[in-house]
Amino acid sequence: MAKDTIVNSIASLRNSHDLRRIAARLRAEVVAMSHRAGTPHLASALSCIDILTAAYWHVLRLDPAQPDAPNRDRFILSKGHAATALYATLAARGFFPQSTLDSYHTDGGALAEHPGPRCAPGIEAATGSLGHGLSIGVGEALAGRIGGYDYRVYALLSDGECNEGAVWEAALFAAAQHLDRLCIVVDYNKWQATARSNETMSLEPLGEKWAAFGWDAHEIDGHDLEALCEHMDRVPSASGKPTAIIAHTIKGRGISFMQDDNNWHYRIPNAEELALAKAELDMP
Repeated sequence: MAKDTIVNSIASLRNSHDLRRIAARLRAEVVAMSHRAGTPHLASALSCIDILTAAYWHVLRLDPAQPDAPNRDRFILSKGHAATALYATLAARGFFPQSTLDSYHTDGGALAEHPGPRCAPGIEAATGSLGHGLSIGVGEALAGRIGGYDYRVYALLSDGECNEGAVWEAALFAAAQHLDRLCIVVDYNKWQATARSNETMSLEPLGEKWAAFGWDAHEIDGHDLEALCEHMDRVPSASGKPTAIIAHTIKGRGISFMQDDNNWHYRIPNAEELALAKAELDMP
């Protein structure tokens, strides 16, 4: 494939109703996966579903039939503990059969609790040890420039992950190298593991911090699908800087009894809770 060939995505969806229905379907799937496999981090996956929906159904230039196309856009899930959200997204987009999700967190299955290296089509990197996804993204963006490609690189970070010094080292390097085809989206759901993010470390003012590090920084509602599409579409930035999108989200978004309840960082839904969640999402 020629370097100047843009990998085609499916018809770019922008209709907010269609995108909301996709997001609801993905939320139902990740709740079912957590119940079936007995795995935690459900609320962390739910908070970033809208970001993934905007990315994979509108923004990213890619083709599921060519997951390794050299000029594909890259999406790195740095917050690897939200792997179910990415797995459900890739299955729904056609990177692998929906039935593969049944093997999630099973002995010998391809889909581990945190993404393994190239464990399935569409998985760009092994993540889960927080703080490294941005560094991978910086390397991908720099390699693209050196190789003469025009792909874009997106990395999804958690807010708690911004406690890590490696994140800020990578941020400084990206700004120094003017990696304007690089974009980070921070899933700012205000929680990390056992406490409020800003009680653990002083993140605020988070947008201003990224701007001070030389990034084109924007703060938006992380559940506003139109805003997500609009801001992620602006890469490369006209400023010549890498882009930072601080997406204000709600942990457990979409399920009333899980929203902003940090118990669901580790809790696993039982059969009754799964049924209630699907009913709220209007999913069978």
